[in-house]
Amino acid sequence: MNSPVIAREGWSRIALILVAAIAIHYWAGVAWASPVWILLVLVVQFFRDPRRSIPQQSGVVVSPAHGKVVSIETTRDPYLAREAVKVSIFMNIFSVHSNRTPVDGIVVERWYNKGKFFNAALDKASAFNERSAIHIRTPAGWDVTSVQIAGLVARRILSYLTVGQSVERGERYGFIRFGSRVDVYLPEGSRIVARLGKWVNSGSDIIAFLPDSD
Repeated sequence: MNSPVIAREGWSRIALILVAAIAIHYWAGVAWASPVWILLVLVVQFFRDPRRSIPQQSGVVVSPAHGKVVSIETTRDPYLAREAVKVSIFMNIFSVHSNRTPVDGIVVERWYNKGKFFNAALDKASAFNERSAIHIRTPAGWDVTSVQIAGLVARRILSYLTVGQSVERGERYGFIRFGSRVDVYLPEGSRIVARLGKWVNSGSDIIAFLPDSD
């Protein structure tokens, strides 16, 4: 699925800073404009949204976020009230902050919870931070929950999916501004291939195989 190289969430900010940099450069010179040009580079870096090559094997779960795997554990899915395997991915300010759907399927439900803004790398962020969750049911009937979680400086979670919508694995579905986290709750019996402490790319890296997958 094609997407802009720069996330649309950043277009207005990039345009504003670019205009300011050009104006300051023209009227005050390069010395005064240099900090603004540097800011422009940082903002473009933050809002970059590279295209991904999406794995097509049946039963795979791709990473919904670009970042570091900070937790893999068997726990309770608080949204579906079931035992599940949770994989947590922490995004710092240098990550790609576009989020992608981990599986094919239908959006069954979505939730939004206001909360705190603890460091998203901490386990308590899953329970106490502001968060937005979606429940996707795959064509094979497996239930997957993907949860966008705000971080210490993140103040805006964007999710564009609606209940009943059909989604494709690796499809761009939301955005979190600044450091944040995404938790994925998978059915018991899923085979996890992500490794604790390793970095994964959103949409293109496989983090697990659903039960009964080859």
